[in-house]
Amino acid sequence: MKTKDRKRAPELRPDETFGAKETWRVFRIMSEFVDAFETLKHIEPAVTMWGSARALPTSAHYKLTYETAKVISNAGYSVITGGGPGLMEAANKGAKEGRGKSVGLNIKIPEEQFANRYLDVHIDFNYFFVRKVMFVKYASAFVIMPGGFGTMDELFEALTLIQTEKSDPFPVVLVGKKYWGGMVKWIQESVVKAGYVHSSDLRFLKLTDDPKEVLQIIKKSHKRLNR
Repeated sequence: MKTKDRKRAPELRPDETFGAKETWRVFRIMSEFVDAFETLKHIEPAVTMWGSARALPTSAHYKLTYETAKVISNAGYSVITGGGPGLMEAANKGAKEGRGKSVGLNIKIPEEQFANRYLDVHIDFNYFFVRKVMFVKYASAFVIMPGGFGTMDELFEALTLIQTEKSDPFPVVLVGKKYWGGMVKWIQESVVKAGYVHSSDLRFLKLTDDPKEVLQIIKKSHKRLNR
């Protein structure tokens, strides 16, 4: 007796398998956006703070970050950080001891970055670009503490968004004149002089050592943007 041939499901070609995976990835990205929007919708007004994950609690930069965040928080602003150790921890610690919310946007990476213990609101992200959107969307200002490549990446992305008018013209405050002063001087004397950046593009870039001055810059900008 001849057996009936079974119909086999068509095998996906490698390119079709890849396409299916990418389609589902779109939904995961959408889900991450929706979860973040829902979690963060009540945190405004807020200020995003960046700085090195490698700074020790005994360092002068840690103390300056803590004091700056506490001043900002006591004025009623939520403080958003990357949620990790070092100066992110210092900012969240200062925020938690103030009146505002302490927010951490943590990223899942192979070398796990654990959220610090000073968070009122905590979100884990799989995608760097979704996380970056949240840093910008809810901020009335960026406060940049001393840091490395990651901190500088966020600094220059913020300046680019303002320069290209893809973001509101909020202030980008560099805290630490000794640390950032040489870079600012180089931008003014080399980049602006070469014509690659217009001098007017630097009007939102501020440099200070004083936490109270940081707050005054933020409040002045926030008042202007909310007229």
